[in-house]
Amino acid sequence: MSNEEESLILDSVNRWLERDVAPYAHDLEQADEYPHAMVEQMKQLGLFGATIDPEYGGLGLTASTYAKVVSAVCEVWMSLSGIFNSHLIMARCIQNFGTEAQKQEWLPKLSAGELRGGIGLTEPDAGTDLQGIRCAAKKDGDYYIVNGAKAWITNSIEGDVLGLLVKTDPTATPPRKGMSMFIAAKGPGFNVTRKLKKLGYRGIDTAEISFEDYRVHKDCLIGGEEGRGFYNAVGGLELGRINVAARGVGVATAALKQATAYSQQRHTFGKPICEHQAIQLKLGEMATRTEAARLLVEQAAKAFDSGERCDMEAGMAKYFATEAAAKNADENMRIHGAYGYSTEFDVERLYRDAPLMIIGEGTNEMQRIIIARQLVERNPI
Repeated sequence: MSNEEESLILDSVNRWLERDVAPYAHDLEQADEYPHAMVEQMKQLGLFGATIDPEYGGLGLTASTYAKVVSAVCEVWMSLSGIFNSHLIMARCIQNFGTEAQKQEWLPKLSAGELRGGIGLTEPDAGTDLQGIRCAAKKDGDYYIVNGAKAWITNSIEGDVLGLLVKTDPTATPPRKGMSMFIAAKGPGFNVTRKLKKLGYRGIDTAEISFEDYRVHKDCLIGGEEGRGFYNAVGGLELGRINVAARGVGVATAALKQATAYSQQRHTFGKPICEHQAIQLKLGEMATRTEAARLLVEQAAKAFDSGERCDMEAGMAKYFATEAAAKNADENMRIHGAYGYSTEFDVERLYRDAPLMIIGEGTNEMQRIIIARQLVERNPI
């Protein structure tokens, strides 16, 4: 993609954010109300097909451009990025690992937002450790019968279909060899049991799901082969991890901009607080963290686009950028003082949204382990 094409896309997204998102995000977030109108606008912008190949109706954005789109969105309202990111993780699983028939059937509908997808991995007792899932599918003629539960699933209420990770062979050793992924559309036995209330990340639907003798046709087994589900999920999550890192950049940037502006407006002891050394130290650190996070995300996205193995780069970007977001959000609140603690302003929303990124898409503790293991593997003595 040329620089000119990227600029046109980013300009379109930024105009939409300024015109149709920024004036309404605060009230929708406070009410935990799903942004139906914004979702329709995202369809028109092509965001539901952002990383899907053009031959299937998508925009075919590189990870580098996609990360910039995500950062821009998250500067204004982070929840929106989850609506299309979970959808695109599922689409990537189909695009990378599905049969041609599956790609032809599902990807054009997903690209257009005609169907909205999500990714069904996490369970009440299994998150980062995907091999610990218990949701199981048993073959029954041309169908599989699914029983079990999923939790913390984005797009599960308002969406139409999930990339559903299950165990088709619970006795396999290691467990990952007995895992499969299905394209699971809503139907009898697919039950959304309750919407989950959250500290932040509001306005987006997150729910628990139970499967009770849910029937899914064998043609919906991604790739048509059992035992590949773990690898399907991990392959999709590489892009998801870069997405979360880009979210961190967006939130860190928003906090920096808010703090910089307010520090010039607020006066104490006869001068703007930006002239006090204590505030200058905070702003200097916030700006440096934000820029370092942005560069790490760029590096990870470039590695992804080149086809290189990028789990270490994505792990570094995700770890650093999300910690930068949390620290910047905290410093932003401190700089704003009492106004930062008020729900009238967006300062406290950033403070509530940031922790999700630290624990989501693989905890930051796990990211550090991944980084260390890759460091040793790439540098043997």
